[in-house]
Amino acid sequence: MTVTTTATPGTSQGLPSLGPEGTALLRLLDDTFEGWGVRAGARPMTMPPLLPAADLARLDYYDNFPHQAVVAAPLDLAARATSEFCTDTGCFPCDALQPAALGLPSASCYAVYIDHRGRVAADDELVTVVGWCFRKEEHYEGLRRQLGFRMREIVAIGTREHAEAHLASFTERITSFAEALDLPLRKEPACDPFFDKGSSKAVLQRLTPVKHEFLYEDLAIASVNTHRNFFGDRCDIPLASSGGPAFTSCVAFGLERWLSALTRRHGSWEAATAAVLRANAAGPAI
Repeated sequence: MTVTTTATPGTSQGLPSLGPEGTALLRLLDDTFEGWGVRAGARPMTMPPLLPAADLARLDYYDNFPHQAVVAAPLDLAARATSEFCTDTGCFPCDALQPAALGLPSASCYAVYIDHRGRVAADDELVTVVGWCFRKEEHYEGLRRQLGFRMREIVAIGTREHAEAHLASFTERITSFAEALDLPLRKEPACDPFFDKGSSKAVLQRLTPVKHEFLYEDLAIASVNTHRNFFGDRCDIPLASSGGPAFTSCVAFGLERWLSALTRRHGSWEAATAAVLRANAAGPAI
């Protein structure tokens, strides 16, 4: 049996809702992943849901991810007199809006790097955040592919060794958790264009992938990502020990995608929740 959310007007637009059972399981999963980060020494932080488009542009976001980008703009009150909301299209016309100076990020970690801009970093910092993320897709599908979704991330900032050890540790943790959940995952290399496609860093990425995804069937529900010193350089985050740009890496969990995978595997909200509770009780190895 496959569990689906109650049909809502926003489902076909990538904006489904969750009932009480799904909400409780999402909170349980997020508490689980946040707990992993906190026990590893991560500082929990709360980031804004929107970011200045200028900050994201400095990170090449709109060059590297134009197909996913979503921006926000306030109404131009003076123009509203002649440019009203169109009920036929369900849209405000462009000339009814002020310039779109706010971006809706596609991943939670961008806000962490922007928040650390100009700040000296220790060799071994960890931060954990959860945030609403937004991605324009060619199509949307239930909890598998959404316009707006929640992502828990655990971010490492520091030395190259710290960033690499962070990913190695959480790769083991995700693998152990999936085994305890009886959730068969496969780890596959993926490509995120953090770097200018013609640059030497982009060539290096093709030789040594910077992103690995954990897939249930054909659905990526978690990923481990290294950015080398890209964000440390772009956001001017120097290391206290060397003065050079900090290295960063992150571990990401798409919470709604975990709900989809678990309910597809176990057949019901109740059975999926019981599986997570059993896995959490399995011990410190997880």
